[in-house]
Amino acid sequence: MLEFDADGNLLRSWGGPGEGYEWVGREHGIEVDDKGFVWLTGNADNDNVAMKFTGDGKFVMQIGKIAPTKGSNDTTQLGKPAEITYDKDANELYIADGYGNRRVIVFDATTGAYKRHWGAYGKPPNDDKQAAYDPAAPVSQQFGNPVHCVKVTNDGFVYVCDRINNRIQVFKKDGTFVKEWFYEKNTLGNGAVWDVAVWPDPKQSYLLSADGENNEIRVLKREDGTVVGSFGATAAMPASSTGSTPWRSTPRGMCIPPKWIPESASRNSS
Repeated sequence: MLEFDADGNLLRSWGGPGEGYEWVGREHGIEVDDKGFVWLTGNADNDNVAMKFTGDGKFVMQIGKIAPTKGSNDTTQLGKPAEITYDKDANELYIADGYGNRRVIVFDATTGAYKRHWGAYGKPPNDDKQAAYDPAAPVSQQFGNPVHCVKVTNDGFVYVCDRINNRIQVFKKDGTFVKEWFYEKNTLGNGAVWDVAVWPDPKQSYLLSADGENNEIRVLKREDGTVVGSFGATAAMPASSTGSTPWRSTPRGMCIPPKWIPESASRNSS
């Protein structure tokens, strides 16, 4: 784990196994809660755990174990979780679970006690073998793998990235399904919905959605999911002096600093 200041200077670093815990095989998700605790997930084969540390790297607790998964309805073990979001109002931890399981699962952030979980459309998840994504087929009633992101907004909605199914599903905090939005439905491969970041104005008016298959960031109206802008698509960007496009890597994750709201965003969200 590396911590930098706003100017990019390394402040401290820590990581690796220690007394009472193992380290994940491949780091993937990170969240810092309002108390300064750092939460970590991984997505290697047995990284079926969420780990909690102090800001300087002291181990606090973990949910799950570095061990084989037990499936999408087990409440003690995770399934290569992709992302964590902390809800300060309820002191709860939401986990996009994940590369192995097909659910969102919620825990108490202090005790690690299980609270609830759900799959696509708020229904119980299952681990039945799924057909490859086909844009012409009926919409899948289960999340695909990975369930790649989860975000909670101030007004109590939960946004979930169903990556390979090219959709964001919206829920209430109790798992009640509200609505879904599809983007670039013909996208195959790794899918079009990789991450979501919430715009930090008082109403949280917009979402930014990272698309790592089509290499772009979409700007969405949070009230209805309408695309109001985008940037970063490599096909639309000029080649560099070496002949390569300047953005060729997949945008996997992102965040918006709470004090950073460009003036132009109020006039043109793209």
